[in-house]
Amino acid sequence: MTKDQFKKFKLPDTPGVYFFLGSKKEILYIGKATSLRNRVNSYFSKDINEKRSDLIEKMVIEANTIDYTVTDSVLEALILETNLIRTHKPRFNTRSKDDKSYNHLIITNEEWPRVLVVRGKDITEKFTTEQIKYNFGPFTSAGLFKDALKIVRRLFKFYDTKIPIGEEKSRMAKGKIDFNRQIGLYPDSDKREEYQRTIRHLRLFFQGKKQTILRELESEMFKLAKKQQFEQANILKKKIFSLKHIEDIALIKNGQKVYRDQDSVRIEAYDVAHHGGKDMIGVMTVVEAGEPKKSEYRKFNIKSLDKANDPAALKEMLERRFKHDEWPFPQILVVDGSTAQKNVAEKILSSFNLMIPVVAVVKNEKHKVDRVIASKELLKKFELDILLANSESHRFAIANHRKSSRRSQLI
Repeated sequence: MTKDQFKKFKLPDTPGVYFFLGSKKEILYIGKATSLRNRVNSYFSKDINEKRSDLIEKMVIEANTIDYTVTDSVLEALILETNLIRTHKPRFNTRSKDDKSYNHLIITNEEWPRVLVVRGKDITEKFTTEQIKYNFGPFTSAGLFKDALKIVRRLFKFYDTKIPIGEEKSRMAKGKIDFNRQIGLYPDSDKREEYQRTIRHLRLFFQGKKQTILRELESEMFKLAKKQQFEQANILKKKIFSLKHIEDIALIKNGQKVYRDQDSVRIEAYDVAHHGGKDMIGVMTVVEAGEPKKSEYRKFNIKSLDKANDPAALKEMLERRFKHDEWPFPQILVVDGSTAQKNVAEKILSSFNLMIPVVAVVKNEKHKVDRVIASKELLKKFELDILLANSESHRFAIANHRKSSRRSQLI
């Protein structure tokens, strides 16, 4: 293939895996790329034999066409490339001829599976066939593979001890395991089922089946949200976000960060609690980047009312809140109620010349979420955070109202 022939292929400027194919569509060579366009273009420089090798120059001349698969990250390109080379063993990928010196990632066949980095030559020498459940590799670049594992470790916490879990003999070895558990480096020994799920997801990830993991996590997240277990649901939401936006800056040698978390918004939620209009209080809770910021929760004793009127109580609370311009302003404001509360909030914001979207969480007679009044775009991105903030405001309002009621009874 010549450079002029290559120009007809419009490769994207994204991470992925590329394939040089022969005249019979056979795969001659497989490679990974940070930028498919730039990487494949480099094969058509005049000094290709000096930069690469005579073998690679011969491969380019023999190639008839180019194909590619886009990946979400460089890390996934590395994994896909490794799996495809192992499957197809292209004749110009010399690494597929002898992988004895290259690193592999193995998952052991144990009660508490370990995830270990092992050289090809050591797999058969140090392990029996029965001791290895899954084997991924070879990974030809030791440095790149080391960087990749740092990213993987943040996504999936796994054991990588030299000694199988439970077989530690020395006090030091046992102490190291306990310490690592306490700092979150290893999973909790009481959560074996959860750890097995982590290992399954790790295996799927190295098999290139990230979408399967995402579907399972999203299904579990929505089940938790339906049960109003919003904090647990948000933990899964963060993991889903991390998987969708893998931070592989360590794998991109130009030092440019490719993904940023654009969802770190501040959400303020408001609720009112009283008993037939008595001991009326209002509260503000804050959720930022999916986490409750309890140090910024606020309580308002409602002073202008002596009978039940939730919209009026909300009005007083918001007027007092937005006079505090030293407090950070929210990007989303959540009210407990329906259209009446939403209209009040929007009117107050308008009086302060603030353009902040208002979301209303409508409850049924059992005080369970019935529906959420908001734009589709807001719900798609922030529904769990909105529900968490609303749940926190209800909990905080009830807790503070009970304190106020007990205090008033003592007077």
